[in-house]
Amino acid sequence: MDAKILVVDDEVEMAAMLRNYLTREGYDVSIAPSAETALQFLEDHDIDVVLTDLRMGGMDGLQLVREIHGYRPDTQVILMTAFGGMETAIEAIKVGAYHFVSKPVKLPEVGALLSKALAHRDLRQENQQLRQAVEERYSFGQLLGKSAVMQRLFTLLERLAATQSTVLIYGESGTGKELVARALHYHSARSRYPFVPVNCAAMPEGLLESELFGHVKGAFTGAQIARKGLFLEATRGTIFLDEIGEMPLGMQAKLLRVIEQRSVRSVGSDREVPVDVRVIAATNRDLEAAMQHKVFREDLFYRLKVMMVRVPPLREHPDDIAFLAETFLRRHLAEGQRGPCRLTRQALDGLEQYPWPGNVRELSHVIERAVTLSDGEWIDHEDLGLEDHDHLAMEHGRTGHNSSGQGEEEIFNLDVVTQHLVAAALKKSRRHKGRAAALLGVHPRTLTRMMRRYGMPEEDEDVR
Repeated sequence: MDAKILVVDDEVEMAAMLRNYLTREGYDVSIAPSAETALQFLEDHDIDVVLTDLRMGGMDGLQLVREIHGYRPDTQVILMTAFGGMETAIEAIKVGAYHFVSKPVKLPEVGALLSKALAHRDLRQENQQLRQAVEERYSFGQLLGKSAVMQRLFTLLERLAATQSTVLIYGESGTGKELVARALHYHSARSRYPFVPVNCAAMPEGLLESELFGHVKGAFTGAQIARKGLFLEATRGTIFLDEIGEMPLGMQAKLLRVIEQRSVRSVGSDREVPVDVRVIAATNRDLEAAMQHKVFREDLFYRLKVMMVRVPPLREHPDDIAFLAETFLRRHLAEGQRGPCRLTRQALDGLEQYPWPGNVRELSHVIERAVTLSDGEWIDHEDLGLEDHDHLAMEHGRTGHNSSGQGEEEIFNLDVVTQHLVAAALKKSRRHKGRAAALLGVHPRTLTRMMRRYGMPEEDEDVR
């Protein structure tokens, strides 16, 4: 298939000359008389390379490069300008252009650049496919890891997925316990049926019983309609009881009864309803110590511990840090629809030396923050903000945390930190998004995405 080229130029003669030449060279060429027309054309057509003039009425070529690079990063862009010079070349490449060419253009030079741009795109796509193949090789569900520690975990999970056994997952906060549960479900014979997660620490005992087992109409004040509960919603699938160590003692007895008898009784009902569901539970607490302190039932512990999976903290498989960081970088770049960037060797060294008390979740948040707040081609050590994390970790050590790990979750929530940064920049700029974006060092479109994510009003205020 011929490569598709879009020529963007408001000079009719120049556009026609380029189309005639490139058509003779075997390309499929289209023409747009303005940047705005080009963007509309790109909404409905796949284009391999855009060849655009710099100075045009309305949107200029540099802004067109930014727009294309923001939502179609695989499309290569070459900028033509009669106002050339190194500054223009650097700016063009900085905002995402493959290269630039000075006017009056030399047609063979344009042809050679197009060939190189297409080869560059093909190489990027090939590298992306290879990276995806590597991820598939070193993954189990959404879990990732090349180290021997993680490969042993994947082998265990593959065996457990083939069973119907109850599983208890233990791991520190941020290690990926829910990802383990989801992987067990989606690799099992129950994968076509629901996976229902429940956070046992997020609701009081009375409400938790109704959520899990359902209730009949009129069972309590406000129960205007009957509800079947999450155990029945998970029929033939899997129910995941996260933070099982926080479940009140009274509920533990009722849960044990459901697991043993494989039936549920709705609140306010005297009728047992059979239930077919696999139970997977998770905790970051020491349940044996909790049993000794009489806050967790011994019989429930041994009933849940039919099969036990320990998810290792990141410090026990540091060989995975660089692999995980690069993987998270690609994912967050794709989600943020921004241009490609890479981690410097200094950044990778800093990541590998950091202790990661928040584990894999913290690593993902660090990379997401760096992607959001940087707009250059490289992410360096100082862009990661690890010094701030060290300070938070020290504060955490002084103030302590509760047994459920809730303090740790709050300390390492980078969404909260980023939201504060955005709010502070908006306040300082009197809600002028352009100035706020400049303060944060991000593109205004990136700031808009961040504001939407955190539910902040988007309109600029008048600046007087």
